[in-house]
Amino acid sequence: MAINYSKHVTTKTRSNKTPATTKAAPSQVPNSTGGFVWEVNDWDRLTRFLILGAEGGTYYVGEADLVKSNHSAILRCIKTDGVRTVREIVDVSDKGRAYKNDPAVFALALCATHGDEATRSAAFTALPKVCRIGTHLFHFMQYITAMRGTGRALRRAVGNWYTQMPDEKLAMQAIKYQQRDGWSHRDLLRLSHPKTTDNGTEAVLRWMVGGIGSLEARTVARKATKRSMEYPSVIGHLPPVIKAFEEAKTASEKKLIELITEHNLPREAVPTEKLNSPAVWEALLQKMPLNAMIRSLGKMSAVGLVKPLSSASKLVVKKLSDAEHLRKSRVHPMQVLLAAKVYAQGRGMKGSLTWNAVPNVLSALDAAFYATFTNVVPCDKPMLIGLDVSGSMSAQMAGNPISSCEAVAALSLIHVSIEEECHVFGFANDFRELGIRKGMTLVEAARRAQISNFGSTNIGLCYEYAIGNKLEVGAFIAMTDNEVNSGHQPFQRLREYRNRYVPDARSIVVGTTSTPFTVNNPDDKFGLDVAGFDSAVPALIADFIRGDTEKPKEVVEDAPAED
Repeated sequence: MAINYSKHVTTKTRSNKTPATTKAAPSQVPNSTGGFVWEVNDWDRLTRFLILGAEGGTYYVGEADLVKSNHSAILRCIKTDGVRTVREIVDVSDKGRAYKNDPAVFALALCATHGDEATRSAAFTALPKVCRIGTHLFHFMQYITAMRGTGRALRRAVGNWYTQMPDEKLAMQAIKYQQRDGWSHRDLLRLSHPKTTDNGTEAVLRWMVGGIGSLEARTVARKATKRSMEYPSVIGHLPPVIKAFEEAKTASEKKLIELITEHNLPREAVPTEKLNSPAVWEALLQKMPLNAMIRSLGKMSAVGLVKPLSSASKLVVKKLSDAEHLRKSRVHPMQVLLAAKVYAQGRGMKGSLTWNAVPNVLSALDAAFYATFTNVVPCDKPMLIGLDVSGSMSAQMAGNPISSCEAVAALSLIHVSIEEECHVFGFANDFRELGIRKGMTLVEAARRAQISNFGSTNIGLCYEYAIGNKLEVGAFIAMTDNEVNSGHQPFQRLREYRNRYVPDARSIVVGTTSTPFTVNNPDDKFGLDVAGFDSAVPALIADFIRGDTEKPKEVVEDAPAED
């Protein structure tokens, strides 16, 4: 039987109603707006930071303060169990659960700096899994050299990063990611002095340090040891892609296209003046990695390559429709959401580039968004999703030009698309019907949340709505920054609902920021806190609601909180 959501009712009850700005349990703490909530444990803080980061801060907390508070929590995790901390970092990073890898790289640098011997060893061993590309490695060096010196273990780990990579992959790293954060491959190689017996690897390393001229046989005099080193010629072992890169610097457009086609040269290898050519972009598109393709949709449309009924647009749609390829490419849902918003508006967030969006491509981006999440099995229970659209949710999500309220509106579509009984509404200081429904596009759902984005935060409305309408709800999902500052204590309204209707109704709070707060009572065995836009979260939520998984904490009973 479908739920009747036809009206909004403010509940009048005889139970205690403690204002959200008043402490209602001994373990509660004030949030950033004066409301009283609970602190999540350090391991949950670690997960939130890895998924959400601290870039840009929040509506109420500056970036520096947010980084500082998370830094302290991560250090406590390292002190408690450093090896487990490294495992958590690797799990989030290697599985592509977070939109940006920088928080994982930063946390790994903390482990390599402040951990015990076992933790440091685990961190250096994990370096290739977390720092998979040159840019990640440069970030890592920026972080770690700000905290410690370049000891032998660090130099060995950096050297291994280069020598343990296959020649062709290493060559592509050398071409695509040449320098960042004041570091270059040349700097790192001079620091680590890696040794290899593989001629192909030796050729790439020497090219990164000294260019083509360093590949011939030569003798180098060492001032420190007063000895000469003989270096044999390795020019014949240089991977063809680097030779093609060198040739592309001065090639004609026709020759450049041949080089791209034959050697799969990336966009970074194309001279800037050639990047307005549709023919060049068409050659790049054929084997372009998915992440790069999604970032380049606007440019390819602007130069006239991706347009209605074109072979290029068909290829783009085909690539976006390959769920397995999306998974293997670690395409994150936030990247797809951002691409859908920017592509639909027909102009970039910066600069003057404009284009006409292709409807089929927009539809393919919507489909790709769903495919980027871990397979979600319906929970088959009535679900009520409350989206926080208060003023604080206007803050950017993960440092991107997507507000938190837009992001959670898109995230709610995952559940709406698969559940038979699922209703989404917005809340601030009052109820706000958003009209989000199955089949709605990402851009439209985000727009509906954004236009309702104002007011204070009363999370208790999620439960008052169900009480007032006498609904039997299997699960409440509140997507919020936990900055409650109006209404009554949410946990009291939830307890009242359970006493009246569904005793084991689940309460899931999806956090949108890496602050330490939650409105969920930590002693509630039917409550769960998760980090928003973790690609594995929708499946975890559905499993928890069905009862297939236990709450990931050692909680046995639902101890009642004090009023």
